[in-house]
Amino acid sequence: MATSQKPPFANLPSPPVAPKKPVSDTRHGITRTDDYAWFRADNWQAMFKDPSILDPQIRAHLEAENAYMEAAMGDTAELQKVLFAEMRGRIKEDDSSVPSKDGPFAYGSLFVTGGEQPHYFRTPRDGGDKHTLLDGDKEASGKDYFRLAGIDHTTDHRFGIWGYDDKGSEYFTLRIRDLETGADLDDVIENTAGGGVWAPDGKSFFYTLQDENHRPSKVFHHIVGQKQADDRLVFEEEDPGFFMGVGGSLLDDVIYIDIHDHETSEYRLIPTSDLTAEPKLVAEREEGIEYSMTEGGDVFYILTNDGDAQDFKIMEAPVTAPGKENWTEVVPHEPGRLIISHMAYARHLVWLQRKDGLPQIVVRDRASGEEHAIAFAEEAYSLGLSGSAEYDSDMIRFSYSSMTTPSQLFDYDMATRERVLLKTQEVPSGHVSEDYVTRRVMAPAHDGESVPVTLLYRRDIALDGSAPCLLYGYGAYGMTIPASFSTNALSLADRGFVYAIAHIRGGKDKGFAWYDDGKMEKKENTFKDFIAAADYLVAETFTSHDKIIAEGGSAGGMLMGAIANMAPEKFSGIIAAVPFVDVLNTMLDDTLPLTPPEWPEWGNPIDSLEEYQWIAAYSPYDNVAAKPYPPILAISGLTDPRVTYWEPTKWVAKVREMTTGTAPILLKTNMAAGHGGKSGRFQRLEEIAFEYAFAIKVAGKM
Repeated sequence: MATSQKPPFANLPSPPVAPKKPVSDTRHGITRTDDYAWFRADNWQAMFKDPSILDPQIRAHLEAENAYMEAAMGDTAELQKVLFAEMRGRIKEDDSSVPSKDGPFAYGSLFVTGGEQPHYFRTPRDGGDKHTLLDGDKEASGKDYFRLAGIDHTTDHRFGIWGYDDKGSEYFTLRIRDLETGADLDDVIENTAGGGVWAPDGKSFFYTLQDENHRPSKVFHHIVGQKQADDRLVFEEEDPGFFMGVGGSLLDDVIYIDIHDHETSEYRLIPTSDLTAEPKLVAEREEGIEYSMTEGGDVFYILTNDGDAQDFKIMEAPVTAPGKENWTEVVPHEPGRLIISHMAYARHLVWLQRKDGLPQIVVRDRASGEEHAIAFAEEAYSLGLSGSAEYDSDMIRFSYSSMTTPSQLFDYDMATRERVLLKTQEVPSGHVSEDYVTRRVMAPAHDGESVPVTLLYRRDIALDGSAPCLLYGYGAYGMTIPASFSTNALSLADRGFVYAIAHIRGGKDKGFAWYDDGKMEKKENTFKDFIAAADYLVAETFTSHDKIIAEGGSAGGMLMGAIANMAPEKFSGIIAAVPFVDVLNTMLDDTLPLTPPEWPEWGNPIDSLEEYQWIAAYSPYDNVAAKPYPPILAISGLTDPRVTYWEPTKWVAKVREMTTGTAPILLKTNMAAGHGGKSGRFQRLEEIAFEYAFAIKVAGKM
């Protein structure tokens, strides 16, 4: 494609100007004035369930922002269509998963040609006709937004719990389906976290209820056929800083209640032999101590960081006495080897670990203690461990991909070590892996650390600094961004882009210490690492600063806001999806859904002056200054409970007010979606095509 000769955003109409309505707040003797606090609707909690009640002045401003955004991006309409067609063309529309065996059946999901939503099905265990259990397209019909939470069947395979959210607010409704007839029972469970766990007899299940502040704070027991109002409260977590979840075991003899924030956890157990029993505490919560559990017959295997095991170890304890005093070590702590998750089966213990920045699956024979690892040879790759739905099995399932290698699904016999390829991701429009290069490079950070950066680009491009680059980052909550295959990223690579992922501090890419060194008082390491990655890519002539478009979402959107303030001259454009940019105000508002649970990640500015000052030093909204900002595209969802719509709205208004440059600052608000954007698989592609069109336009590659 020819390079555009005119400025990418010429002859735009005047942008919306948000009225100022100053509100002052004083904490720790420090007074701040927020001119745009009024965007936070007083009835935001009710609005998440009924968007039609949004304040008309706020709605009018959001619609004006959308109109301005459309004017700025209008000349990309054809490009968006082309990108969408390319991305859709790489998806096998009538794709089906490989069914997973469980008892007399094998369960799976599929998409139909043209369909947006998954269909769930089962077949007889050894093959036969598919029986549709849940048709997502049918359930979504007529709805602007629809997201399924999957379906979970009873032990006798008669009933299934399924859940859906039709607002984008992540309040899920649960229904019970008769899997033989396809009819739903009369039971309707509202305002849940999205799923439930059946008791073995298939007559009742446990679920978590979201409170008025969108926190899963209560576990209830529902008996099939009764009204939700009659459900028994099993356990209530009174600390607003903790979330709860419920889960079951492969042996169906225990219900787990998992209580956690970002650095502390606690488990309580309900024996399925007595569903009315008081949940039994395993190990009392201790600040900074995490643990998770899986059952292995007469023992529990416990993954924990207790006792200075920063990168985690695996313990075991008797099922009859799982208290911490009875924990004994099975897999010792090894610095630099982060154990991510674990599973137990009749004869094997399995865990997923990350070592030297790369994932591995390790299998341990429970009788002999002999271990072996499943790994691959590429510079950067991704592994996913799905395990098995059956306890008495030697077979597990895992997936593998890299930036150049489409996803492959394997069955693996843990006893014989035989690996069987079940499926390779099909790219209908064609994909030649050898046409692309994937690399892992190390960027020097400001303090001597080395930041891993994964790269994807076409083998035939010139690496002389002329290539545009999309540089993606997240860097929070210990989340590791996998170097996995993305059919969407190929649309950028095929246009001469270098597609890069910066594995910055705040994630666990280099172990738990990598996470710990990018949170709380050390949060600015995350931002400096990202800037260091950009500098390295320029120094090594992969790209140049006037061709780097930065992208991040949610906590990665905070990263985008921070680097926009710290080094706007090093980026030609910024894409901030559902960006968490109003950090200080949000962490000062303990009525918001995620605020108390987030304090261990960012700090508690309500109680601590020191932590207030940490956040105030980098909070993107609070640090917008008079300087030339590059083109910015911010994207939000009206019913988003995680990053509320007013955060990007306020940020855009302030950046537009303060910038000394002429680059456009754009806001796109999905008026019928939440944190994850639109819910359908092709609707989501439309959003990615829009974001990529912005990057291509900024790079002058239209």
